[in-house]
Amino acid sequence: MRRRALAPVPAPDPRAVRAASLEELQRLWLPVPSPQFPLVWERGDGVALRSPAELEARAAVLNIVLARCYGMPQELAMSWLLNAHLLDAVTRPEWQFVMADKGDRRALALHHEAIFALMWLLGVAKHLDPSQPADDGLMRSLPDLPRSETMAQWRSRSLFAPRPAEEAAAMLDQYYCLDWAYLEAERQRMPLPGMVDSHAVGQRRWALEWAVLLFGPYHGPPRGWEEIDLST
Repeated sequence: MRRRALAPVPAPDPRAVRAASLEELQRLWLPVPSPQFPLVWERGDGVALRSPAELEARAAVLNIVLARCYGMPQELAMSWLLNAHLLDAVTRPEWQFVMADKGDRRALALHHEAIFALMWLLGVAKHLDPSQPADDGLMRSLPDLPRSETMAQWRSRSLFAPRPAEEAAAMLDQYYCLDWAYLEAERQRMPLPGMVDSHAVGQRRWALEWAVLLFGPYHGPPRGWEEIDLST
């Protein structure tokens, strides 16, 4: 499995991207953060997207976690991951849940929205509209576990066309702002613009934060899935 990210390119103008993100908040009638709300990157930084193989592997692992939430037997889950050569892509908390049912099942079930963001990054999902839930066809675009579809078979029938890194970065900035705005709207008991709540927005941001790699003097090495910090 090819693990390397795609080559970095210059990140788009962060202030122009932020202006567009704030315009989206206003369109949705959501609170807007102060002008001091930090930028995700600085002018002159580089950006890259994780490799298609990494995005596919993360979506496939989360699909197994989701299946376990809804009753997939542990033996079948383990067998699928083993045959797909994805054991090294499973995080420790995911392993504990898949193997021993240890973990918050309700919280893990929310990964449905993280998968949606990953499939958008892979060019399968056509939108990532914050006011709309995941596409009805999302589960059909993932490995068909009830029919024992393998990882190789899934890849062969899927038409992945990863988004440009600049487009992914702009979406990350939008969801960085949306995460704050949804939490603030819920705190103020304001009406939300659609069927999506702050939990779903946070899951989508989680996937974007993990998948979009930023390069510059203020960015550290890429973080693992469980190392993503959504507190800021």
